[in-house]
Amino acid sequence: MTSDTGADTRTRPSTAQDGDGARAPEQDDGATVPGADGEATAPGQDDGVSVPGPDRRLVDVDVVRRLVARQLPQWADLPVRPVETGGWDNQTFRLGDRMTVRLPTAAEYARAVEKEHRWLPVLAPQLPLPIPVPLAKGEPGEGFRFPWSVYGWIEGERAGLDTVADLTTFAEDLADFLVALRGADAAGGPPPGLHNWFRGGPLLTYDEQTRQMVEVLGDRVPGDLATQVWETALRATWDGPPVWFHGDVAVGNLLVRDGALSAVLDFGTCGVGDPACDLAIAWTLFTGESRDAYRERLGVDPGTWARGRGWALWKALLVYAGELETDAAAAALTRAVIEQILTEYSTSG
Repeated sequence: MTSDTGADTRTRPSTAQDGDGARAPEQDDGATVPGADGEATAPGQDDGVSVPGPDRRLVDVDVVRRLVARQLPQWADLPVRPVETGGWDNQTFRLGDRMTVRLPTAAEYARAVEKEHRWLPVLAPQLPLPIPVPLAKGEPGEGFRFPWSVYGWIEGERAGLDTVADLTTFAEDLADFLVALRGADAAGGPPPGLHNWFRGGPLLTYDEQTRQMVEVLGDRVPGDLATQVWETALRATWDGPPVWFHGDVAVGNLLVRDGALSAVLDFGTCGVGDPACDLAIAWTLFTGESRDAYRERLGVDPGTWARGRGWALWKALLVYAGELETDAAAAALTRAVIEQILTEYSTSG
């Protein structure tokens, strides 16, 4: 069973490229926008790379109980307990049996709260699968610094090779969901910006950082080939109309019931713009037939596919650099993702 953060300890994802529910400090996108504080730096030869993240502050059950009691007294008598695995951008607590309380862990993540309350109720009726819809919004208080939300609880297990019955069917169902999302009216929707770490904007935003990661990783990755993949993505600029995108299509944000895709979670990085960022899962989860099915069902052009590959490479390099310092097993999984990206590029161009 999992919450709107997609965190579930009973199943393991097939790669290290999780969504909100499994992000490590070095995996955080937020501290790494070029020009922002905390830009990645190499601490020393063979030491990996240090990627400071936002100033995260966690709260306990007592704080959540007080927030609910003070601001939403109609639910004050409901039990509060943490979910089995908390998220990175947000902490999530169960509120009774049918709701969750979702609290941003840093100011950078709190930017998404207003967006989610404004747009998720608009998008939900237009989509073929359930998504989280906010039930109430709380204000800072009781020592907690940010706005927070109450959502309905969505049943399901985290997507992964051990929970998905047929990966090709799953890829097609996910593509159908994203096609529907792209078809939603984008008028007035949030363009790329700080609220979503510039997802949906030009990949050039992350050019300096990506090249730095290639340099820092040295012979751990084929630098020339990685640079070629990246430069191919940069050349494939987006010139279409802005459309809705999710922004973090990862196994931690996809729920499964009876082996099939049943819900899509965590729209904190959603927006309107270039949808190529939603293609990264083609390399982090799908392979071979399922990857081909995903691409065909989405109906994307070669340029969008190249940009999606670029998004996947940027994130994988960043994650890999951080994991080398903290988690050798996870680093091996992320290295496998990088190999998938480079191999697919080499064989398909």
